[in-house]
Amino acid sequence: MRDMGFRTKQIHAGVTPDPTTGAILTPIHQVTTFVQDSIDEYMAKGYSYSRGGNPTVRALEEKLTALEGGVDTTAYASGMAATVAVFLGLLQAGDHVVIGDVVYGGTYRFADQFLTKFGVDVSFVDAPDLDAVGAAIRPSTKLIFTETPANPTLKVTDLLAISDICRSAGVLHVTDNTFLTPYYQRPFELGANIVIHSTTKFLDGHNATLGGAVVVDSAELQTQIAFARNASGLVMSPMVAWLTLQGIKTLSERMDRQSANALEIATWLEQHPKVDYVIYPGLASHPAHDLSQKQATGFGAVVCFEVSGGVEVAKVLMDSVELWTLAENLGSVESLITHPVTMTHAAVPRDRRIAGGITDGLVRLSVGLEDVEDLIEALSQALDQVSQNS
Repeated sequence: MRDMGFRTKQIHAGVTPDPTTGAILTPIHQVTTFVQDSIDEYMAKGYSYSRGGNPTVRALEEKLTALEGGVDTTAYASGMAATVAVFLGLLQAGDHVVIGDVVYGGTYRFADQFLTKFGVDVSFVDAPDLDAVGAAIRPSTKLIFTETPANPTLKVTDLLAISDICRSAGVLHVTDNTFLTPYYQRPFELGANIVIHSTTKFLDGHNATLGGAVVVDSAELQTQIAFARNASGLVMSPMVAWLTLQGIKTLSERMDRQSANALEIATWLEQHPKVDYVIYPGLASHPAHDLSQKQATGFGAVVCFEVSGGVEVAKVLMDSVELWTLAENLGSVESLITHPVTMTHAAVPRDRRIAGGITDGLVRLSVGLEDVEDLIEALSQALDQVSQNS
């Protein structure tokens, strides 16, 4: 598979016909326990108990390793479980981490309320500001955690530059690649050491599963993080792995169509009088448009915009819009709309939210596969209603 194209890998990598029946799909090994041949040959099959490893889950891990171009992968019960496993596997009391000031709300919450509780120092830094990132590094710094484009403001970080900073300082670069997936962005080629995914999002693509994955660039990191997963029980179930395997087969086609829809919607929103500004890396107005073109091959399917009038007006918009589903998830074939301040990032203190650009009227769109004309018409009608009520 190494020399084959992405679309070929997304269908075939990690998957072989079942040797017993010839089934083309990986069987769902819905089992806890694997019988051993003898004490002396214990674990010769590679499996003993599904918390430590499962053949269905392993097929997904091998597929993601191939797609990201890493050395190995571990899969988890959620994207947050994947992030937690990285922290548990690599950090101890007295260590220090640098985290982008705009990341998924759950990542912020765990770092701010749990890492600090266990004696790990955390610095939240404007990740695109390379001087600020470099200045934040201490002798006790173990890793820098980035997310690009960041959730929800689509702030773009220069992954290659951060990787260079990490290499010079002797620290690890961990990055969340959920929004662009390995189809559009390949962090290992930009020097990252660890790539995290919420497989719940674009990799699954169908609002069907909750899962996460960690892909690493070395066997040593795999050992450390896999131990943390096993010890903490943050494992993915076989059924989730099987469903995610099916979703990934159409990843590239979904991403291309959803991203094209997103660009058209973002362009339309820029011209609307009730919209103060639009954030989308595919727009020339995005401050990191050129960087986005340089380090990724696509812009993704998430669009943010500020509706004039703040929280109350944003609520009217999202309560009245049709076709778009009000929900916290993203990355599905269904178009979703979210208010980060009251939903995904409610745990972030207001002063930090505002400093990171997560303003009261910010609306996040996850653009799906519907006809783009219908999506625009639904937004137009909702914005008209906002105008009438303001």
